[in-house]
Amino acid sequence: QVQLVESGGGLVQAGDSLRLSCAASGRTLSSVDMGWFRQAPGKEREVVARISWSGLTTYYGDAVKGRFTISRDNAKNTVYLQMNSLKPEDTAVYYCVAKKSSSYNYEYWGQGTQVTVSS
Repeated sequence: QVQLVESGGGLVQAGDSLRLSCAASGRTLSSVDMGWFRQAPGKEREVVARISWSGLTTYYGDAVKGRFTISRDNAKNTVYLQMNSLKPEDTAVYYCVAKKSSSYNYEYWGQGTQVTVSS
């Protein structure tokens, strides 16, 4: 089992930056792939970014490429999402997710943190 707790969300203006953090517990993070999803009101959930257990492989959704950076610190059991040049369309609830490296689907989800970007 993996427990995930997000933090760092809030209300910012367009063009600002935010860094989300996700603290994991319950299983060694070094064997777990991590990621961030988001869901805005009335929209489908979408992947924001993913990072492999080693940190060597990352993936970004088209909407955030070049603006967001995912990273991890396995010693601290923490994953980060640095969000720069935020836009109003980035407004959503952001969820930290995790899965065993051998799994296909993300099995573990945090409770979510709200990010609101005003224009």
